[in-house]
Amino acid sequence: MFNLFWADEGGLPANDRGLAYGDGLFETIRMEGDRGALLSRHLERLVRDAGRLGITLSRSDLYSVFGDASARFSGRFDSHSWVLKLTVTRGAGGRGYRPDPRMKPSLLVASAPMPQMAPEAGVDVDFSRVPLTVNPLLAGIKSLNRLEQVMAARELNDSLFEVIMSNSEGYLLEGTRTNLLLKTSQGWSTPPASSLAVSGVMRDWVLECLRGRGEQVVERPLMPEDIIGQECLGLYLLNSVLGVVPVRSLAGHDLPVDGGLATICNLLETLE
Repeated sequence: MFNLFWADEGGLPANDRGLAYGDGLFETIRMEGDRGALLSRHLERLVRDAGRLGITLSRSDLYSVFGDASARFSGRFDSHSWVLKLTVTRGAGGRGYRPDPRMKPSLLVASAPMPQMAPEAGVDVDFSRVPLTVNPLLAGIKSLNRLEQVMAARELNDSLFEVIMSNSEGYLLEGTRTNLLLKTSQGWSTPPASSLAVSGVMRDWVLECLRGRGEQVVERPLMPEDIIGQECLGLYLLNSVLGVVPVRSLAGHDLPVDGGLATICNLLETLE
């Protein structure tokens, strides 16, 4: 079990390892009333990736907290849509990097208004100047260590929706808060999950949807010329709160926009 904290009643203790060392992970879930989009996938990933960090969680306990959170927060916002955030840390106490194996995890539950949705006509995106380094041991985990994304997000402005981050070899990996999906005449391409800082539940679900329709989907490294070139039939940003977001321009280069993917993969059809 874990120590439960509600953000509207305060927060984590000052000696929590999540605050001291970023020793934890989180999930951000789109809510519609008292139901969550891709809920099972979010909670399953939280349990699985916490286990990779050596933090034991029970999925049944998380479902119980989800029920309490949806009842607590669902009527607090003007919109029917809102966002639930679950943050898990290794716990509080001790000094130094070495954790006490007897430590009890902390779960912080918070809510927020639904952010503004992206326009259907597409968004403007640029390349980030901040390189992204992915430790293979932590690849894919939505950990509390997000400083590279924070630094890259400082490049955003009112006219720029997202920036795409690359590794030291120049391969495009992901946005600060999104995964990438490229459409070409040969099918769909996305960077390999093993190369990503965050392998999103929205990404996994969209890939399953496309493969279920018999469409060709490959995981392969992407370079800028793969997108800014004649082969590109569309670039999409995937986010479990915002859904499928088409890109209309990348670094000043116009891209074709097709809203069909958002219709095929409608996030609101996944409510639980």
